[in-house]
Amino acid sequence: MAPKETDYLKIAHQRAIEKKTHVSFPQLKYPSLRDKGLRDPFQWLQGKSMDDGAEGLWRVHDGLYDLEEFMETHPGGYEWLELTKGTDITEAFECHHLRPIAEKTLAQFYVRDAKTPRNSPFTFKEDGFYRTLKTLVNEEVKKVPKDVPKYTDMLTDGLVVSLFLASALCCWATNYWLQIGSYLVASVSQAWLVVAAHNYIHKRANLRMYYFNISLWSYREFRVSHALSHHLFPNTLMDQEVSGFEPLIFWNPRKDVPFHAKFGFLIQFIVFPFVLIANWTKRMIIILSRDGFSTKNRIYWHDFIGFLLPLWMYITSGVNFYDVITTWLSINCMGSFVLFVIGANAAHHHPSIFKDGDQVSEATVDWGMHQLEAVMDRPIINSSHFRTVTFFGHHALHHLFPTLDHGVLLHLYPAFLKHCEKYKANFRLMSQLELFIGQLKMTMITEPRVLSER
Repeated sequence: MAPKETDYLKIAHQRAIEKKTHVSFPQLKYPSLRDKGLRDPFQWLQGKSMDDGAEGLWRVHDGLYDLEEFMETHPGGYEWLELTKGTDITEAFECHHLRPIAEKTLAQFYVRDAKTPRNSPFTFKEDGFYRTLKTLVNEEVKKVPKDVPKYTDMLTDGLVVSLFLASALCCWATNYWLQIGSYLVASVSQAWLVVAAHNYIHKRANLRMYYFNISLWSYREFRVSHALSHHLFPNTLMDQEVSGFEPLIFWNPRKDVPFHAKFGFLIQFIVFPFVLIANWTKRMIIILSRDGFSTKNRIYWHDFIGFLLPLWMYITSGVNFYDVITTWLSINCMGSFVLFVIGANAAHHHPSIFKDGDQVSEATVDWGMHQLEAVMDRPIINSSHFRTVTFFGHHALHHLFPTLDHGVLLHLYPAFLKHCEKYKANFRLMSQLELFIGQLKMTMITEPRVLSER
């Protein structure tokens, strides 16, 4: 009897694990530089350029394009093209552009066909789930009132005001309980501000994306690790937000994890308070190192926006410099803890969610269908615009259409749910408590799983 296709997939899956390739998609190359150095987002970009066959240009599907002359006039801003030069931007191009005019514009810069197949398991067939959904959403967006994004703008601006006022009060107040209260408000405001500001990072260049840097985290770095990596390749070995926490925390099941990684469910609560400060410090060390200036990573004026907060606290409170710095660092650490607890438990880590390591039934998959396999949504978060903006709500739709405001996403559900039913797409809802427990479980799972068993 001839072996079944599933038998071949199992054999390929086992060989992939042994040869250190993508264990879910063994036809792909293991990401270059993934496990090297300090796992810097710009190192991830460099590794991607080594694997994508873009030949120093921009690759979209199987074509190579020279967008050098278009960079200054690109509607989304110069930076998107500057960051992605030399890489395959197919996934980013597809989900960042709703209107067909983008494809017509791109065609003007065609150079030649790529010499190698795409190093990605994701497809964008014209009659597939994502391409047909994108056409549908493009029409639905036209029906949404134009003032909807203003509510998100007001909430985000309000969080900036809350952070600065509470931080100053934390230094100025002499009453113990007022100090503690303002400290908690400042810390939570910082965490919520980062989440809210992240929405603007996905969009064209704008003022509010710089709010993100008040936390000491670089919006430019986050554009790479989040928008270009995590959003486009969630829960795969290409997801830099997952690999960035290794070797301390492993959310993707791997047999070769070190012993301490099995306690990742505890380690994360020790690590989370220091991530924001560590990110800024690591960034400066890498940039100032011998090879730092040879990459797309260098020091920018906005890297120092985070120091405006302690300066404000010092000027407005009249407290000595030492007390201001210690108070500010305390706010930053607590804000970091709250932020990463929210982020780690938002949508992606649960035994029922796809992880690179799981055995899949197909070697290639529609990109939109994969997004839904890697995401869970939470009814309690989606039921409030404030919670949506500050707790990564409407997560599935946000992954599918990251440049759209969260207020706009709310209006897409009727059409989206019908489309999911038509294509039998796996859109799922789960309580926040279930996701939290599932996230802790994922840090302890080391055995890759068969998809049908999850």
